[in-house]
Amino acid sequence: MKTHRSILKGGAVARITIEDCLKRIPNRFLVVHAVSKRVKQIRDGSEYLVSSPKNEDIVVALREIAAGKVRVIVGKK
Repeated sequence: MKTHRSILKGGAVARITIEDCLKRIPNRFLVVHAVSKRVKQIRDGSEYLVSSPKNEDIVVALREIAAGKVRVIVGKK
């Protein structure tokens, strides 16, 4: 599967994709669940774990997962 990315001046990546997050969390369902939970945390007042000015909460959550700042622990409640 090809991933399209926009490259900004200086080599910065402008887009984040589910594929970027799958490098950290190998299951699409878990990625979606983690993003959803993290967005709710951000909207409830949690601080950003990565620098991501002027992005929507969902993009911030995706960037945090891709950067390894958010982890999923699978197990009993």
